[in-house]
Amino acid sequence: MNAADSRLLTLRKLELIRAELPSIDWIVDDARVKRLSQDYFWFSPVLKRLFDDKQADAVARPRDEDEIRQVVGACARHGVPLTVRGGGTGNYAQSTPLNGGLILDLSRFNKLLWVRNGVGRAQAGIRLSDFDQQSRPDGWELRCLPSTFRMATLGGLFGGGFGGVGSITYGPLGAPGNVLAIKAMTVEAEPRIVELSGPEALLLHHGYGTNGIVLELEVALAPAHPWLENIVVFEDFDRALDCAQALAQAPGIIKKSVTFLAAPIPGYMEALKDFLPEGCHALMVIVAEFNEAAMKQIVGEFGGRITYRQDTEQVQATRRTLVEYAWNHTTMHALKVDRGLTYIQCSFQPGRNLEQVRQLEKLLGGEVLMHVEFLRLRDGTLTCNGLPIIRYTTDERLNEIMQIYRDHGVGIANPHVYVVEDGKQGQINPAVVMKKLAFDPHGLLNPGKLRGWEIRDQIIAAQAQA
Repeated sequence: MNAADSRLLTLRKLELIRAELPSIDWIVDDARVKRLSQDYFWFSPVLKRLFDDKQADAVARPRDEDEIRQVVGACARHGVPLTVRGGGTGNYAQSTPLNGGLILDLSRFNKLLWVRNGVGRAQAGIRLSDFDQQSRPDGWELRCLPSTFRMATLGGLFGGGFGGVGSITYGPLGAPGNVLAIKAMTVEAEPRIVELSGPEALLLHHGYGTNGIVLELEVALAPAHPWLENIVVFEDFDRALDCAQALAQAPGIIKKSVTFLAAPIPGYMEALKDFLPEGCHALMVIVAEFNEAAMKQIVGEFGGRITYRQDTEQVQATRRTLVEYAWNHTTMHALKVDRGLTYIQCSFQPGRNLEQVRQLEKLLGGEVLMHVEFLRLRDGTLTCNGLPIIRYTTDERLNEIMQIYRDHGVGIANPHVYVVEDGKQGQINPAVVMKKLAFDPHGLLNPGKLRGWEIRDQIIAAQAQA
């Protein structure tokens, strides 16, 4: 069957499903379906070429678990592919289907269920900003937030995210103890509900929704401190980098984020231009308000100058936060100024991280603009990850740059690919494939994004012999 015939068949199946389920909120208007089929894949010129013309055939927006069950069960019976969507803030076309089908938009499935004793449980479609707003009166907030926290959902962060702001203290989202349990649904004619906890729950983490539909998440929370946001500027690259490391590793300072932006990146932050002198290197630092004096002490030791200060009340009043200038929001602000830019994602070695940053700045500075975020790894070790901005020329040169990073011992999580194993995961994980077999036996979830599914028979045979 050719592509045109296959799409026509899918459209007919969706017509049948819509007739079976008239109470569901359906979207079939082509422009709206197109918008809800896309995420931020356009950060990558490679993915933009591949996915600009890709979209689903319809969108379903269920309001509760029973409506989700009805839609999922109908798709399983009719053999319609479905792709789960939250806020659509991913960067790797996680929520853009390769071959049409249905978008399952969970943004209405968005209740905070409870918060107690440093743990919270919520439905997958809750926006991260809403989770924090509702949990703070009890003295708690999320441990990790992406820079897209106003739009991103809890399920989206789990399915396609890393951690972001807060990882400097708690590590990435996938570090043991951050996600405690999930409630998931199978894609079958009669969908089942399954509760997973600990390492088993993490088999669905960062899988682009390919191996299960996450309905609820139970996560460990952090104390909701009053936060102080600062911009610190330097004339010297090395002093700025050393100060960032000193702040990040200072054990007595409670911190949420330490971001290092080498020149000329600060020049792309147009809304902050009054605080970023031309040609400066800048740190964006978020610490607990009561640690301001200690933060100033370290900044002073390295000759930094604080040009911007906002306390919690000011952040709330202005609705402007440095969170939205860190992590991949840095890339977005740069792209608003120059659409010829792109980025890569990398991880520097603990103990060698500053050496590696300096080596690569010396080797590629001007073509690769250095942006690093300080964090703790899964084992608690302090280092930094990079989201360097690239002056894009060709795909070949982009791949050469990533190889130069690898040759210097720096890990690369390629953001210009859409298959799970080609990016952060790095290799086929048989346990992830077996979980897909259990939750999605017909391979209907976000098809084409999990390479291990193509060799599932080999994996099943190996598991049987083990």
